[in-house]
Amino acid sequence: MTTADITSKSAIAIDKARAEGRAALIGYLPAGYPSVEETIAAGIALARNGADLIEVGIPYSDPVMDGPVIQAATTEALAKGFSVRQVFDVVAGITSQTDAAVLVMTYWNPVVRMGVDEFSRRLAEAGGAGLITPDLIPDEAAEWMDASEKYGLDRVFLVAPSSTPERMRRTVDASRGFVYAVSIMGVTGARSSVSSAAEDVVAAAKAAGAERVCVGLGVSTAEQVAEIAAYADGVIVGSALVAAVRDGGVDAVAQLTKDLCTGLTRK
Repeated sequence: MTTADITSKSAIAIDKARAEGRAALIGYLPAGYPSVEETIAAGIALARNGADLIEVGIPYSDPVMDGPVIQAATTEALAKGFSVRQVFDVVAGITSQTDAAVLVMTYWNPVVRMGVDEFSRRLAEAGGAGLITPDLIPDEAAEWMDASEKYGLDRVFLVAPSSTPERMRRTVDASRGFVYAVSIMGVTGARSSVSSAAEDVVAAAKAAGAERVCVGLGVSTAEQVAEIAAYADGVIVGSALVAAVRDGGVDAVAQLTKDLCTGLTRK
């Protein structure tokens, strides 16, 4: 663990899972779906049933990376009047009841609109661990780098099969907490199989110096979790959990989380 990781909630959570001989489970929920209160309840259920980290997504009107399940959920949240400031209520609601590291996943525009320093301060005050920023690259992140240092927040940038060695190095160097490896090119969504490119992306990130690499996009079953847990430090599940919220509410989230956790232990 590096000096910077001592206060990194994400790093601590992932390292704790590693010490227990397993990969970390990271669950994604869109804020405000079906309501702010239900997002908080689902987040608490995730944490109490085995999730180590939780991503809370800010609904966005033009989500370039989200698949149909998440798009439908975020569209509904926005239609019901969700506002960006409510994400801090969600984060605080989960962190006050659990030990999970809670990160906000957001496109960069909502952060800029509120003000990078203001957003970062409020996130830290809510007990948040940091930000996952799918459309922000390190080259354009100077203001975020400064604010994250000021408030002790994790910076999670994305790498993909298309990342050049130079881009990989810059992203790994800029990240704090973990690096988010996108296993496929395209949008999110549960898939019947996990792309074999994921293992190559993790290997490239590790070769570039990453201490923790977590894999997302397309994971929906314990079998897929086990496949990724063999080589990644964390497994990210999104659309399958959102579908669980949609179809069965908090109880369905709890049950799916328990099922997914059976795949985390490294053989």
